[in-house]
Amino acid sequence: MNKRSRVEDIGRRGDELLASVGPEDLGPLPPPYDKPEDRPAWKEMNDKAKDRVVCNLDGVVALSLPKPKDAAEEEEYVEKFLSGLKKLLEPQNNWTFLEPLLLSLEYCVKCQTCNDACPVFAASGGKDIYRPTYRSEVWRRLVYKYVKPHGKRFARFIHGDIDLNWTTITRLYELCYRCTLCRRCAQACPIGVDNGLITHELRKLFSQELGWAPKELHEKGTMLQLEVGSSTGMNPAVVKDNLEFIDEDMTELTGIDVKTPWDKENAEVLLIHNAGEVLAWPENPGAFAIILNAAGINWTLSSDEIGYDGVNYGLFYDDFQLARIALKHVQTAKKLKVKKIIMGECGHQHKAMMTISDRILTGDMSIPRESCLTLLEKIVFSGKIKFDPSKNDFPVTLHDPCNIVRNLGIVEPQRRILRYLCPQFREMEPHGVDNYCCGGGSGLAVMSGNNFADWRVSLGGQVKFKQILDAFADQPGPDVKKYVCAPCSNCKGQIRDILQYYKALDKSGITYGGLVELIVNAMVDVKEPFIHWEMH
Repeated sequence: MNKRSRVEDIGRRGDELLASVGPEDLGPLPPPYDKPEDRPAWKEMNDKAKDRVVCNLDGVVALSLPKPKDAAEEEEYVEKFLSGLKKLLEPQNNWTFLEPLLLSLEYCVKCQTCNDACPVFAASGGKDIYRPTYRSEVWRRLVYKYVKPHGKRFARFIHGDIDLNWTTITRLYELCYRCTLCRRCAQACPIGVDNGLITHELRKLFSQELGWAPKELHEKGTMLQLEVGSSTGMNPAVVKDNLEFIDEDMTELTGIDVKTPWDKENAEVLLIHNAGEVLAWPENPGAFAIILNAAGINWTLSSDEIGYDGVNYGLFYDDFQLARIALKHVQTAKKLKVKKIIMGECGHQHKAMMTISDRILTGDMSIPRESCLTLLEKIVFSGKIKFDPSKNDFPVTLHDPCNIVRNLGIVEPQRRILRYLCPQFREMEPHGVDNYCCGGGSGLAVMSGNNFADWRVSLGGQVKFKQILDAFADQPGPDVKKYVCAPCSNCKGQIRDILQYYKALDKSGITYGGLVELIVNAMVDVKEPFIHWEMH
């Protein structure tokens, strides 16, 4: 649809899409990816998906909902939505983000400065529904109409009306999962209005009031983690078996005796990985073990349920689920009497444990938490491990995970390591706190239902892929092997999917991995290369 999608159109019933989108809408990429007709076609919806209620929003379906049996049931959901809308603005019901949410409600002046900051809006060719302000304005108008009918002084800026009905809430629900919550828009806003926060709070409303959440984040995410111990489905026995195999493989590969300690009391450090690393990127936990042992760190993993998986998808959609998991992580640390928790290479784990959990980890539940990146910096420059940077003499660039860099401000530790150990390190542009999201943030990286994976990789990841190509523009082609360092498990999953989608290893010689792999690869004691390009 070429005409402009107005905010009030979101509640219009009918079969028309608010803004159809497809591969042809994406921006240009440099060769050999510059021909739109060569881009993979997006998945067609199957009959099973069509039988579910899908929101006629943009031609992309991330989520499915059971069909209400009648108009009365539709109205029940609308009433639940309205109840949740009120609770978002009540201090007794919103213990996490009420004050910044109220400020974002009152003070947006609609300057649209945030548009250019949003990689999703840019990659879509400027589709109105992807403006950072679009879903926020829907929320704002509903609040002023149904919750605060007289408003405050800024209510005079609210123009237009939105019908609150089944179409409105289902489209708004789907729209909440077109945002990666990277909060680049908040950083660009002249007065700090946080459209990412508004999107998060709407997701929370849908989960806590209507019971709506993506299955990858809820049933297969936090619920599976609370029931079994990990969102991967690995129970303690399985994860310990996997790590034993990883130790054996790392010992054979490096010639160094690798042993992962478990359940050691009074250790200095409890390391909590994103358990997805154990299954998808076993070289990452293996590298951590090599580095920590070589540095003489007194560390341990925990075999307690949840204690070995730093994933906390509650961060993305439900405060209660976040709190349940964060408390279990700290209880594990208290049980082992460790001095501090170290977060592995997982961006959202950093935000969940170091930022958001400050609101619940108080009193006896307070325990020091530190990023692995700052610990790794101390180790690399401690002199306890000898390095040969020439072993990393290939082009390396760095992806900045939003939740580590923009959220926590951890910018330089990883760069100091890369400048020292990687002679051909080069930055993406922009970088640091101005980085672009990988396109898989806020849980999108694990969502692949219906035809959403195509949207997530090609549209959501369009800007990031171009950044990667630009960083290696001086050495294009597959003959020179190139490495994208992404110290975050979810980011690695998204970048993996992007590179596979475009066949980037074959066409451009680009692969990816974490930071610890580069550190081990440069160790003098590791005789054979630790990084193998074909492993990804």
